[in-house]
Order: sequence, then structure tokens, then C-alpha cells
Amino acid sequence: MRSSLASVLVASLLVSSALAGTWNINASFVGEDFLSSWTHEDIADPTDGRVNYVDQATALADNLTFVSSDTLIMRCDDTTVLSADGPGRNSVRLKSNSQWNYHVVIFNVRHMPQGCATWPAAWETNDSDWPGAGEVDVIEGVNDVTPNTISLHVGSTCTMPDSRDESGTPDSNNCDVDTDDNSGCNVANPTNDSYGPDFNAAGGGWYAMERTADEVKVWFWSRSDSSVPSDAATGASTIDTDNWGQPVAYFPNTDCALDDVFSANNIIFDLTLCGSWAGISSVYSAAGCPDTCVDYVNNNPSAFTDAYWDVAGVYVYA
Repeated sequence: MRSSLASVLVASLLVSSALAGTWNINASFVGEDFLSSWTHEDIADPTDGRVNYVDQATALADNLTFVSSDTLIMRCDDTTVLSADGPGRNSVRLKSNSQWNYHVVIFNVRHMPQGCATWPAAWETNDSDWPGAGEVDVIEGVNDVTPNTISLHVGSTCTMPDSRDESGTPDSNNCDVDTDDNSGCNVANPTNDSYGPDFNAAGGGWYAMERTADEVKVWFWSRSDSSVPSDAATGASTIDTDNWGQPVAYFPNTDCALDDVFSANNIIFDLTLCGSWAGISSVYSAAGCPDTCVDYVNNNPSAFTDAYWDVAGVYVYA
């Protein structure tokens, strides 16, 4: 009996190992799905940006959110001159109603917000339990400065090794929000077409993030990249991340108990302006942006014509 049980356990481990990179579709979001299965969060911006996040009815009425059969557009207002003592520029923060723990998410994005003062992000957290539930920033940057930055932020001790199997360049290896002003452990993408105007000029591309108890990985493929895996590009019913090659960013559990610092998270798209990163005077001016960040946002609505997300789809595997 003991020998038989041992054989079963070994076989089970072998199957588990063989299927480690295989995931099945759990949810797909295209067009109208973003209205029925996601929520427009009309909340005060946690990063103190010069924005006023609006609810779904307002977003649709003001054309800040638009959907078609294969498109989601999210944007900020680009027509209103703001009063200096009034609310910020109307914008959108969209959050999935569902949460996932271990999973893969693929973002098929055609265009991301660009321009001075912009701070777009596609990311995951549970904002009712931050930082306890952890945070993964898959797409994030400010003021059109390339490349894209991929980050983890967690609520306890968690560090990353200096050298690991990734194509990106690590900038900070301490993920604890209480260290280094919550800069997180972050990795810069190796190519400029990963973010901002260069990303948009290339027609966008695909970002994918895999989170398990052992590691977090992020991949990026530009729209014309011939190496993009077909399962990632098409939203296939089953994917195999073992065939996706070296990730841009790799966060192992070597010195970080990922299973303790992460739990089930929502997926979020947002667009804030200025705030605690893009609006820092040294960061804003270093990008070659004019005036002060807040004055620029208040007085130049037409500067935000290209500050929009165009999302072809989001696919979650679990």
C-alpha cells in the first residue's frame, strides 16, 4: 500500500510539473463586457492626481468611455478649462468586478494615454486591502518617459535578487511599501516601444502577467513582433507560458514569501494626471514638460486629445 501511494504521489508531481505553465481561460473581456463586468470607480484619486474620477453613467454621457464589438476606449476630458480651485479633470478608473489569486492576465492594448502630466496604469490590487493584498503594476509610466516600468508593491519584507532571468533592467529590489517612499521593486522594459508615444506608433502590443506562489513574470510583445506566441495573441482557450520565452520582468520567491504578501486582486485601468509621481516638479520638468504640472492640466485641455486607452481585450487564465 505504501509503495502504491508513493507511486501515485510521484505521478501526481510529474503531471503537476508538466502542466506548470498550462492555464485555461477563466474570463475574457471585450467591448461591452467592460460595462457589465467592470466598475467605474468614482473615488478620490489615491495618488492625489489632478483628476476627478467619474461613474459609468457620466463616463458614457461625456464620451469618456466608449465600447464597440471589439474596442474599449477610456479617456480623460479634453475640452474643459479648469478652475484652479475646482475639481480636477474628469477621467476614468475602471476595475474588474472579479478577483483572481494565481492566474495569468493578457492585456491586448492598441493605444495608451500619452502626453505631459499623464500617468496611465494597468495593474492589479485589492484596493480595500492595500498593501496587504499586494500590487502588480504591469503597465505604468509618466510624462511620456520611456520605457515601461513593471513593479511589485507589498506590505511586508520582500526583496528580489540582484541577478535573475529577465530581459529587463532592475532599478530597485525592495518591494516593501514602507521602504524608499514606496518605489517598489521595479524593472525597466528593454525597449522604448513598450510605453507612450513609441508604443502607440507601433500599434500597441500585448502585455502578459503570470502570478503563482513561486513567482511573478511579465512579458511584452510589440504589435509587429514576430515572436509573439499565438496563444497569447489570440486569447486562446488554453495557454502555455512555458513556451513564451524569457520574461521582461521576473520576481521569484527567493527572498519574498509571495504567497504571504499577495492574495486575490482586481484588475484596474486608470489615467491620473500629475499626482505623487507625474506631478513631482523634478520628474515633470525632467521630461521637458512646460509650466507646472497642475497649471498645465488646468489650462490646456486640448493637450489631452491623445490621453486615452484603446483596449482590444483582456483575457484571464486560472
